Amino acid sequence: MTQASAPAGGHGTDARALQPVILGADIGVYALARSFHEQYGVTSVVVAGAALGPVQHSQIVEHEIVADGHDPRQLVDRLLQVAHRLPDRRLLLMANSDWLVRVVVEHRTELEPFYAVPFLSADLLARISDKATFAEICAELDISVPRTIVQSFGADEPDVPVDLEYPLIAKAASSADYQDVEFEGKKKVFEISSADELAALWRSLRAAGYRGRFVVQELVPGDDTQMRSVTAYVDQRGVVTLSCCAHVLLEEHTPSGLGNPAAMVTYRDDAMLEQAHRFLTATGYVGFANFDVKVDPRTGRFRFFEVNPRIGRNNYYVTAAGANPVRFVVEDRIENRAVDPVVVDREVLYSILPHRLLLRYVRDPQLGARVRGLIRAGATAHPLRYRKDLSPRRRFYVLAAAVNQVRKFRRWYPEPTDTGF
Repeated sequence: MTQASAPAGGHGTDARALQPVILGADIGVYALARSFHEQYGVTSVVVAGAALGPVQHSQIVEHEIVADGHDPRQLVDRLLQVAHRLPDRRLLLMANSDWLVRVVVEHRTELEPFYAVPFLSADLLARISDKATFAEICAELDISVPRTIVQSFGADEPDVPVDLEYPLIAKAASSADYQDVEFEGKKKVFEISSADELAALWRSLRAAGYRGRFVVQELVPGDDTQMRSVTAYVDQRGVVTLSCCAHVLLEEHTPSGLGNPAAMVTYRDDAMLEQAHRFLTATGYVGFANFDVKVDPRTGRFRFFEVNPRIGRNNYYVTAAGANPVRFVVEDRIENRAVDPVVVDREVLYSILPHRLLLRYVRDPQLGARVRGLIRAGATAHPLRYRKDLSPRRRFYVLAAAVNQVRKFRRWYPEPTDTGF
């Protein structure tokens, strides 16, 4: 398997007939729209509750705004309206968050007469989207995960004994179940320092009416640079046709964005990919998958945390490294033909942060030197900085987003080194 990328315009796809339709409006949605535009020169239809900053004023997207972007029925109805408005287009449906994937999968019978729907089955989605079940599957496949304890929040569910060492990690087993739950102090991931703190979290969840499950896991030591990301695509035949790894340099540290990579370097790690492929093959997975993995510094082993049933929010790192992911889904689901498997091995710095800010937070001298070398070589990518979509208003937004990143890191992650650029 080798690295490869198709030239703009694709292979057999008629760009005039292809119509990407994407649910959502975050930076990952814009990155997908950019990838479609780079590869096929097409404008994507974006269906959401608002034209948020990353997609606002863009010339490569067409907005379809619904009154309530959290209402599945409104989203599905608008998708059907788009399909009826474009009867001669070859519609490809994409989504960039777990709960939106669930909406698509649960309404597949309504949507598939009009759209190519490149997602896994409802049964498999329910299994692998649940972090508790994911851990069980990995254990069966000899894929290492952090030790996991599950707490359920149904009626009169008792607190499960937790015999893990503090501090530990607590997070919703299913992010889709957690999406609309609101309470003071809500976070994507909680680092819990004591049994009293864990009990307080359980009380908050019950008071908020949460009825899903939470997982409590051992805290694997190490900073952001121990994290890895794996993006893969599995075609209709069950063949993994795209594989790409990235070494995380820095994650976001806001309560709502905790754990989202802000900067990464792409590279190739066949041992990690073998485990990801093992999971995908054994479960009968199809479509895009994005794994969160951490290298345990105590043992050097990969610890798989979860798999997102979609392409990741930071998907542009794959395009930047030379293997535009939309080509793989288009050739599979629109052209209905096999694609030779590709494993990306090109090194590129993906970052949504100003380079000076990133280097200020990269503590490891070797990693810092690696980042500087990529910057000097021009091997860098920012998903919002697309020269074919930089109107004055877009330029202003990209600049404002960079300033906002500086403010967020100063507030939520105030312990940089003195390493300058």
